[in-house]
Amino acid sequence: MSQTSRVVVLVRHGETEWTRSKQHTGRQDIPLTEGGRREAELLRPRLAAWPFARVFVSPLSRARDTCVLAGLGDRAEARPDLMEWDYGAYEGRTRADILRERPEWNLWRDGCPQGETADQVGIRADRIISELRGVEGDVAIFAHGHFLRVLGARWVHAPAAFGERLALSTASVSVLGREHSAEVLWLWNDVSHLTPG
Repeated sequence: MSQTSRVVVLVRHGETEWTRSKQHTGRQDIPLTEGGRREAELLRPRLAAWPFARVFVSPLSRARDTCVLAGLGDRAEARPDLMEWDYGAYEGRTRADILRERPEWNLWRDGCPQGETADQVGIRADRIISELRGVEGDVAIFAHGHFLRVLGARWVHAPAAFGERLALSTASVSVLGREHSAEVLWLWNDVSHLTPG
């Protein structure tokens, strides 16, 4: 894979109280639950097989702690562009709650008041992809559900809003790569390591 990493392994952080309650968790620094910490520890053997050249992580503690518990914290490089979607006025609110107020609202189409649109998140994802192109070897990225969905969409040259079709579970592993000259999704939303044996 000339002048770019061979694969990029995306890891969504483990469970938090707000992921469990389905509240939009953007810039609030919500910690992992005990269950989320266990999920993160189960990532360790799964990720040990990769000789990562670089490890990028969101500055938010739920992503950083997942990275540490997965065994890669000593190599982590914080990237502010990996922070979750800025939900603005919808931070902490559930989709069901927002729909009572705005029945036609769709995050991917409409964005959030005082927050970001999908295209604005896509600009941040594009900056990360540009940096990845200069890395020789595999890269791990620990970040957030909606941001990583946008990153996956932009990797395959789809609009940022295509991320709506790329669901991601907590502590999931996804793999971006190339086949011939095309950027591809090699693996998406794999959680097999969370139910070992």
